This record gives sequence, structure tokens and C-alpha cells, in this order.
Amino acid sequence: MTLGTSIAKKSSTSTIRKPAPRYKVLLHNDDFNSMEYVVETLMKTVSGMTQPQAVNIMMETHNSGVGLVITCALEHAEFYCETLCNHGLTSTIEPDE
Repeated sequence: MTLGTSIAKKSSTSTIRKPAPRYKVLLHNDDFNSMEYVVETLMKTVSGMTQPQAVNIMMETHNSGVGLVITCALEHAEFYCETLCNHGLTSTIEPDE
């Protein structure tokens, strides 16, 4: 009885991975929500966001009309945008170019 051996030839193919497109989550200023509420909502919505980061975003939004919350993959951006909107804030997403 003989044992057969087979040798698998490993092909060398290289794949170039293109990074997934990223999206900006934008917060828009409003005249309805208090600054404190906006800071609290940002910290609850974006995991790991510190109070100083949330205050900076809130101030950017207050002073310029729109502030950048986070840049991330589309699925996460949609989640953050929807969550902010569900808490009464105005948020949109746009491609990060």
C-alpha cells in the first residue's frame, strides 16, 4: 500500500485593497436645544467622546452654523446621524473628499 502525496501550488496574486469611503457626520446649529443638552447628546451618541471634544464640536457648530462630529464608514455615519436626529438635533452626512 502506498500513500500518495499531493503538493498544492500556491499562486502568488496580489490584491490591492481600496479603503472604504469615509463620510462626515455634521451637526447643524439650531435655536431650540441648550448647549448642555447638545454636549450630553454628543457624548452619549459617539462612544468614547470626551466632554472637551463634545464642547469643541458644540462651539464650532454654534459659531459657524455647522460642526464636524466624526468621520467614519457610511454605516456608522448613518447610525450617528440618525441617533442625533432622534434626540432632536439636526445632523447630516456627506462624503469625505
